[in-house]
Amino acid sequence: MALDDPHAQPSQPPGADGPPPGPAAADISPFAGDEVLPCGRLLSQVWEQARDAASATNPHTVSCPHCREAVEQLATVNAATRALRAEAFGLYPLADPIMNIVRAEARLGRLLPLADPDRDLRIAESAAAKVLRQAADTVPGARTATCRLTPEGEGTDVRVTMTLAAALDGPLPDRVHQVRRAVLDSAVHDLGLAVTAVDITVVDVLEPEPLLPPGGSPP
Repeated sequence: MALDDPHAQPSQPPGADGPPPGPAAADISPFAGDEVLPCGRLLSQVWEQARDAASATNPHTVSCPHCREAVEQLATVNAATRALRAEAFGLYPLADPIMNIVRAEARLGRLLPLADPDRDLRIAESAAAKVLRQAADTVPGARTATCRLTPEGEGTDVRVTMTLAAALDGPLPDRVHQVRRAVLDSAVHDLGLAVTAVDITVVDVLEPEPLLPPGGSPP
């Protein structure tokens, strides 16, 4: 029942087909869009009386089908509004934990499939990259700058893209090859990743570590 329904006004003056509204109605000024029920009472007046325990037993309200129907409909809307407010209020305490989980998952990066026949196992890209960076750094004269892992195709294949700094105290292709082998070995044996390729780009030169004399210490 809409309060601003222009067609809700009766064709006859209020109270023409029902008992007079009584002294209380004379003190109530109808607000814009208020509805006059077929019995001649204002919808706002009927609702206020229904909410007032002292007026709940008003003879007209109890016996009038128009007033009873209006009160029932407004009571239903009121109950639904209260329920929605309570539900919305209950969500606020959950907002922070939910957002913390979302932020944590964003820091972990995408989830990569492991070489599992059922494709049920996953590992976060950040965790896998950390392991592969450590494997690359075990090669003397190599330090990892970045490491990215991206899935390939619809299966469990993963491609590794890595940048590193390398010393030039030996052939650069040999050192890159050693890094690639270390990364592939760690991907298979430590993580269980099905790596199809390891793309390595040298982006900086690493100063070679000074040779220490036998039994000596760095100067």
